[in-house]
Amino acid sequence: MKIRLGTRASELALAQTGWVVEQLQRAHPHLEVEIVRITTSGDRIRDVPLAQFGGKGLFVKEIEAALLAGEIDAAVHSMKDLPGEMPPALVVAAVPLREDPRDVVVTRVAGAWSAGPRRGMRVGTCSPRRAAMLLGLDGGIEIVPLRGNVGTRLARVASGDFDAAILAAAGLRRLGIEPPHCTHLEPDEMLPAVGQGCLAIQARAGELAELWTAIEDRDSRVAADAERAFLQRVSGNCVTPLAGLARVDGGLVSLRAVIAHPAGAPVVRDEIEGDATTAAALGEELAVRMLAAGGAAILASLPEPV
Repeated sequence: MKIRLGTRASELALAQTGWVVEQLQRAHPHLEVEIVRITTSGDRIRDVPLAQFGGKGLFVKEIEAALLAGEIDAAVHSMKDLPGEMPPALVVAAVPLREDPRDVVVTRVAGAWSAGPRRGMRVGTCSPRRAAMLLGLDGGIEIVPLRGNVGTRLARVASGDFDAAILAAAGLRRLGIEPPHCTHLEPDEMLPAVGQGCLAIQARAGELAELWTAIEDRDSRVAADAERAFLQRVSGNCVTPLAGLARVDGGLVSLRAVIAHPAGAPVVRDEIEGDATTAAALGEELAVRMLAAGGAAILASLPEPV
């Protein structure tokens, strides 16, 4: 049997897809997999923040179009790139074991983040969530737009263009990169993006279901369901600083979330816990509660993306 697996062509996307292929072929030794590289709108827009052009959906829409057209059989995405709403004919067919969901700050000088002072520190990121949470930690930080692949961002810090940059721990681990001056940011400091650290195998509904069972991780799926239900109910757009992280402990799932203004304040924080079998319902309930507690007013104050 042979399948075509679609992915972005970036180094990280290919590393993630290669890992998925290994897991699939370990479970299905006779399976042949063709990796189909697809350039997305997000890959072509390099010099401006994606929030100005429709945000994270730009990393998936061409891949979803290829999937709907039958040009590929499934796709591998970073879960955090998937918008809350997907085409009805497509499903998240599998959620493999989640990597470390935390963010990390990589600094040019050893100890610069922990020792401080941070006032005036030039920190590179194009993420509204990361920018808002950094400003919430220390309003004296200077946020400077920084896009590009992992290597590009690390090089800009090393060259002195930036004092620091914020990256996902999962991406560094999947690429086997260990920056010399790297500090993990715990969720109390910077809550991760919805789905961060998770991969999503997207497929046409009802097709090839037997392939995906072997690479599905139950706890990662439960956490992703809770976080994505929160995202979908909030209906935040790409300029909204949203964060959500679910933890699964046996039969229970707990979800923490944030809705923030880009300036770092106001901010609404809340959390919920319940039976893991009701993960999606818990995510929706938390969203409703936070919208009523001020989240809706924050969303209403934000500009619409172009």
